[in-house]
Parts: sequence; structure tokens; C-alpha cells
Amino acid sequence: MNYLDKIEEISKIVGSYIRENFRGNFIIEQKGSDTNLVTEVDKNSEKMIIDYLKKNFPDYGIIAEESGNENSNAEYKWLIDPLDGTTNFAHGLPIFSISIGLVKGEEIIAGGIYDIMRDSIYLAEKGAGSYCNNRKIFVSKETSLRKALLVTGFPYDIASNPEKVLDRFNNVIKKSRGVRRLGSAAIDFCYVAEGAFDGYWEVFLNPWDMCAGILIVREAGGKVTNFQGKEMTPFDKRMVASNGLLHKELLNVINEV
Repeated sequence: MNYLDKIEEISKIVGSYIRENFRGNFIIEQKGSDTNLVTEVDKNSEKMIIDYLKKNFPDYGIIAEESGNENSNAEYKWLIDPLDGTTNFAHGLPIFSISIGLVKGEEIIAGGIYDIMRDSIYLAEKGAGSYCNNRKIFVSKETSLRKALLVTGFPYDIASNPEKVLDRFNNVIKKSRGVRRLGSAAIDFCYVAEGAFDGYWEVFLNPWDMCAGILIVREAGGKVTNFQGKEMTPFDKRMVASNGLLHKELLNVINEV
């Protein structure tokens, strides 16, 4: 079954809806804190994706950001983030995406991320490489952390500095060429996969944030592990992705804190 065609089709449909509503009038709500937002566009987008996947894959489970789990005992599950970068979207910043991944057990077998405002669809299937708009992509060849451009993100409770995220950021930025913070984890993975970033780390991401991105980086030749250097699943909480060549050095610097 060609999962990627289905992922691309629904991503483009929902992406058009999100683009049409960008900088429009929509309801914004808070999810537990004033830094964690959800909009009616998130909710409508998720319903569109779920309805489509249920129609095409009625026996598959679903894990979605806004609506939780359905058919949780299914062998195959879709992990869905209908609008990754909601804060950017709500503030009119054009950096946000749709992320759809498919797991068999805990193994990621297919995934797609739609960088909506750039109209760029990133797709990967296990063992078949990674592509952006039908162009095969590869991670960078940078071997030195000092020359590396990195990206990270922060949890919503950053004020309490959980997992010493600010200390780690301070340590890494002093030992690299630079660190960016875009606000969409899914896009961060894609930019590592195509070599714009040499590495990416973050804590407390959710499975739907990471599922597709992990596979896209790996199939582009990169490496994704937890902070102990062990292979990641979408259900881990401490993630490092890189081109593989500077992975050990980046891990060492992160773990110095």
C-alpha cells in the first residue's frame, strides 16, 4: 500500500485550509498555560485528517494531539499533529506544518511533513530514502560542532527550566556556530534532513511531534537517538537528531550539564 500518496494528498488538502485561514479571524484558546495555545483551525484540521485516514484505513489506530487515542490496540497507528507551530500561526509568523507518521508497534514505517507556507512536502518510507517535493534529500557533511548550525526548542514550562534546558542551550550555543529556534519541531527535523541544520535537540516532545520527523532524518542519512545515544522511538522524551557525523560531539556537550 502506498502510504505516502495518502499522506501527501490529505496534507495538501488540509494545508490549503490552514493557509486560507492564516492571519484570519479564528478562536484561540489556552491549553493549561498562557504559552500553550490551540486554535479552531487546529481542531478543524485534525478532524479533516482523522476523517480521511479512517475512511482509507478503518482498522488503524490514531494518536492525535487534540483528540487523543482511538483504537489503541491496533498494530498500525497514525500519529497526527494537525498544526505544528500553533503559536507561530496564532501570531502571524509563517512557520508551521502538518505532521503525519505511521507506526507498526513502535517502529516508524512511513511519515510526511508539510511545510505549509513554503509548499514543501517531506516524505519518507522505511528503507526508501527521504524526499522533498520528489527531490531526494540528504543530511549535511559537517563534522565539527564548532562549525555547525543547530536548532532547538523549549518546553512550555521553560520558566522553571525543567531538564536544565536553558543551561544546555547556553552550553551548546557557546560551542557551535549558532543555534536557531523556529517553533515547529516537525520543520526542525526536515531542515536537518536536507542539510540546512547540522543537528537538533529537544526535550518533552510528544509522539506526534516526532514520529514523521525521526524517519525523515534517518532516511536522509542522519541519526536520531535519546540523550544516552540509544535509538529513539516516538515515545521517548529526550531527543537528539543530527547528520550522524557530529552526533557524539553534540551528545557530549548536551550531557556536560
